[in-house]
Amino acid sequence: MMGIESVVEEIARFSRELGLYKKRILVMFSGGKDSSLALHILKEAGLEVSALTFFHRWSWRETLNWAMGFTKKLGVEHYLVDVTDGLLREATGRKGPICINCKKVMLWNAKWFALNNGFDVLAKGDNANDKIIGALLDQCKGDIRLCDIPKIGIPFFRPLVKYTAEEVERLADEVGIRPYRMYEHARRRQWREGCPLQYIDREEVVTEELMNLVFRVNYEVSKIARARKVRVSVRVPSFEVMCWDCDEGTLREVGRVTSMFGGKGK
Repeated sequence: MMGIESVVEEIARFSRELGLYKKRILVMFSGGKDSSLALHILKEAGLEVSALTFFHRWSWRETLNWAMGFTKKLGVEHYLVDVTDGLLREATGRKGPICINCKKVMLWNAKWFALNNGFDVLAKGDNANDKIIGALLDQCKGDIRLCDIPKIGIPFFRPLVKYTAEEVERLADEVGIRPYRMYEHARRRQWREGCPLQYIDREEVVTEELMNLVFRVNYEVSKIARARKVRVSVRVPSFEVMCWDCDEGTLREVGRVTSMFGGKGK
């Protein structure tokens, strides 16, 4: 396994060969380990890099605050864009969860933000485990770290895409990247937090009221999860509790919270 210095040197070499030192690069920055590590590596490699973070009314404010502190410490220009209105238009009336609609809104907003503000390349923190066969970004020719796809209209740089999630985790730990955790259950055991809207029940028709409810329930549950150092989330409106390593005491506390919002409790 390569250490962080070797990875930075490899990205610097790759960037010189592809002419990226002549480009302005905008990183789609969520504040998670992957995008934080990607931003750190590109900055350490000496590239001209900025960060772009999308947020909406239901985003975790704690993780946004951490992300802002991280870019300030790194000395990176950081743009924040509120996509609440666009997300509402895309999501309401569709069936949950709405992650695919949210990603669509963010991708196209990122593209136009970059083009309208003089950026030449968009970057993402995708790792090798994020690759999906047939996905648009995996249809590029040559080295998959840099994709120039006419349909997107701007090149995508993915400096971590050849490293597994476990390797990215080790590299992030090596440089001391420790994002704020909401202690979500997430969709995989490996840390993969996002926003509470991912916990809207599948096949449930999305409304603004439902989006508000899933945020409020999961925000309260996250307080219990952080205190007990377990990972908990609640699907809404079924109020199905999902938990890694929960004991009976944790489940009772979560049940009391869900009962406040209309769940059966425990």
